[in-house]
Amino acid sequence: MDKIFPEKLKVGDKIAVIAPALSIAIINKETRGIANQRFKELGLELVFGKHVEEIDEFTSSSIESRIADLHEAFRNPEIKGIVSVIGGFNSNQLLRYIDWELIKNNPKIFWGYSDITAMENATYAKTGLVTYSSPAYSTFGQKLYFEYTLEYFKKCLFEDKPFEIRPSEIWTNDDLWWENQDARNPISNSGPYVINEGEAEGTILGANLCTFNLLQGTEYFPDFKDSILFIEDDGNATPQLFDRDLQSLIHQPGFQEVKGVVIGRFEKKSQMTREKLTAIIQSKKELDHMPVIADADFGHTQPMITFPIGGESRISASLQTIKIEIIKH
Repeated sequence: MDKIFPEKLKVGDKIAVIAPALSIAIINKETRGIANQRFKELGLELVFGKHVEEIDEFTSSSIESRIADLHEAFRNPEIKGIVSVIGGFNSNQLLRYIDWELIKNNPKIFWGYSDITAMENATYAKTGLVTYSSPAYSTFGQKLYFEYTLEYFKKCLFEDKPFEIRPSEIWTNDDLWWENQDARNPISNSGPYVINEGEAEGTILGANLCTFNLLQGTEYFPDFKDSILFIEDDGNATPQLFDRDLQSLIHQPGFQEVKGVVIGRFEKKSQMTREKLTAIIQSKKELDHMPVIADADFGHTQPMITFPIGGESRISASLQTIKIEIIKH
């Protein structure tokens, strides 16, 4: 299947905000106001899906409503990009109902993270359209320490040239940050570290590991051939859970085609340590031959980079030098 790289964003573009998982109704007024202003400063006009305010007992909405907003966003020629409100738990419910030909014939930038990983990888697998693991609409509502996130969002979605991912100076992991936007606790960032040395170049797959694994054994799982996995997980992923989720991925047919792994930063409450993660990786002989880099700037902490699922990366990992490049996006 040929890859489809959507047109980059530009000033004046209309962006559809849709809710494939959780409803926008859970996002408070202050957070929405900051997010709306951020997009305005980027020169982007937001258009909200007809059903984004609907909310049910699962803080989501019906499959029919979510599919309607997704299809309308891809169908409307005035819409140049589509952003998810936030993550959640149930976007994989939509996969059987998506009109994949509609998406393939109307390619445009589609982004989000966490639970949206299911839709992003499925879209790439079914259509060849490159999608983007990137801050959600709600993430744009962060008042403080957003500069790094915004920088890499623009590098990936507004520009064409390759870029290197350089570590942020600080990171944050404040629970319920939206309830008190001024009570943030920045942590000095020591940057990524190497578990296995080596070099690799390939197609980026993955993002949120437990969500990516929901696609196993289905028609929506992408081909591992010549891939580099970018994987991360949230605070519920204890070292034991991350270990078994990674092992499950390794057991998938074709995993031997994977060329390297980049692991995003863990949340504090996961209680993952460098020593535990190193032990997990080194216990898996299937990873011995490939570079593995950990603690990169993506995942469920802030800030986060934007990276293309289906795009291409080059990584170099040694005890002296770490280099992560996005070379086609």
